[in-house]
Order: sequence, then structure tokens, then C-alpha cells
Amino acid sequence: GTPGVGKTTLGKELASRAGLSYINVGDLAKEGELYDGFDEEYDCPILDEDRVIDELEDRMSEGGVIVDYHGCDFFPERWFHIVFVLRTENSCLYDRLESRGYTGKKLQDNIQCEIFQTLYEEAMLSYKKEIVHQLPSNTPEDLERNLDQIMQWIEQWMKDNN
Repeated sequence: GTPGVGKTTLGKELASRAGLSYINVGDLAKEGELYDGFDEEYDCPILDEDRVIDELEDRMSEGGVIVDYHGCDFFPERWFHIVFVLRTENSCLYDRLESRGYTGKKLQDNIQCEIFQTLYEEAMLSYKKEIVHQLPSNTPEDLERNLDQIMQWIEQWMKDNN
């Protein structure tokens, strides 16, 4: 999902409830300096996708991992049994991003990314359509509903695959 939709909040809480490991790709990249330059226009480092894949390969092959990142088209399809794309209403997202200090082009482009469902479409093109699901992420109630829904899915998957 777009920055600010609640991926980290959902991912950390889900990992805690389900006893899974949680990986925030942005944090992983920062810790390992997995970058390939700096984007002046967006004032952020450029992710070295190949190094991220190499760094994650062993952990992903063990399973039981929640991966948190805004993009997904460079991750191997074999890594995931299900993909959730969080969606947030524009006015709500605008306030969240503004409070993070996003301004100008970075703020506008992220709002447009959400309006045009860019990351949902990326997920639909990167994985089997049946495993990609959109979830609303506007309120604390949405968060609780999403957690309950994903926990039910995890429990069913465990029954079906163990």
C-alpha cells in the first residue's frame, strides 16, 4: 500500500497475534544500507532490490513471515501465499502524510498513487489474482476488522497445510 495507509501498524500487530515474524523492508534496507543511490526529487534513498532479495531469501524460505513494503513487483512470487493491499480515503491519507512531513511533489504523487490504485494494480500484475486482496484502512475499527479477517485466514491456512 501507499505510504501512510497503516501497513506497519497492521503488520506488527498481526505478527504479535499470530506468532509470525515481521519484516519492514524500509528498516531492513536502512540497517543494511541496501541502497543504490539517492533520489533528490523525492528526498529518499533508492532501494537496491536485488540486495534486498538476497538479504531476505533464507528467512522467506523458512516461512511464517509478514513482509511490509509499499511495492511488491520485485519480490519472488513463490514467497507469498496471500497479499493484502491496504487502501485509505484520500482526505485521511493526505492528513497522515502531511503529519509525517510530506510536502509538494512527494505528497501529491503519493495521493495520486492511492487515487489510481497503482499499488493494487502492481500486486494484481505480480501475483495470482486470487491471492491479492484490498482492505480498507481508515479507522481503528477497520484495523481491528482487518486483523480479525487475516487471523481467520491464517488459522484456516494452518489447518489446510499442516
